Parts: sequence; C-alpha cells; structure tokens
Amino acid sequence: MMQLIDQVFAVKNDPEQLDVDEKVMRHLLRLHPATFAEHSDENGPVAWVLVIPTTLALMQRFIRSEINEKQLVDHTPTDKPLEALYLCSATVLEEYRRQGLALRLALESIEKIRQQHPLKALFVWPFSDEGDAAAEAIAAEARLPLYKREKRD
Repeated sequence: MMQLIDQVFAVKNDPEQLDVDEKVMRHLLRLHPATFAEHSDENGPVAWVLVIPTTLALMQRFIRSEINEKQLVDHTPTDKPLEALYLCSATVLEEYRRQGLALRLALESIEKIRQQHPLKALFVWPFSDEGDAAAEAIAAEARLPLYKREKRD
C-alpha cells in the first residue's frame, strides 16, 4: 500500500505535499480520529483514505496556492470548530478498484467528523482524472460544495 501511495503521489520528492509521518499522524488524529480510514482484507489494507478538517479561511488560502499541504495541517487549530474538509488522498489497490471503497470510506469519515464539526465545504487538489471524479462523487453524496486547487501537471 505504501509503495502505491508513493508511486501515485511521490510525496518524498515534492515539498508541497504532506509527508505523513508519526508526528503528522498524531496531529491529524488530534484534529479528529476519522481523518484516516482504511479497508482491509485477510492480507491487510487494500484501501486507504486521508481527509483533513480545517477552517474555511485556510481552505481558501490552500485553493489559491498560498499555502501547501504541510502548512494547511500545521496551521489548522485543534481547539476550534472546523468547517472545511480537505479530501487529501485515497489509494486503492488495483484489484479492489471500482468497488466504491474509497467513496464509502470518505463518506464514513465525513459523517463522523460532521458529528463534531459543522462542515460547510469540501476541497481537493486532484492528481488524476480518477481522483477528480471521486471527489465529485463524494461531494455529491455528502451534499457539500467542492472547491478545487489547480490540477497537477
């Protein structure tokens, strides 16, 4: 799973992206335990989703490319209501794709986060056409507007 994530997102080679290490994971879990979701079979994880609750102001700064993913996480307060949700990443092993796993995991996370935070918007930084389509489907199902940062080349 980690190899697939590195292939798709290449976070180690891009300082704009969030490199999820133990420190980052602890901070994200303080924001909300539902930031991470995974689906496993008998061999281990086959689908993994990361969402990041934040403020509308930080969402706007991110969409305008004024801050990167690391800054988005670093500046998100842990003690205030969070109104925006960044659809950060979804990774599904190839043989498990097209089964709705990423959609289901994202929607479950959204519902859990909504119990504590008044989410008003979703946002995404698409890396692929599939990711863009998935974000659209998630937003439609969650009945939230979707904002996009310019797609990666």
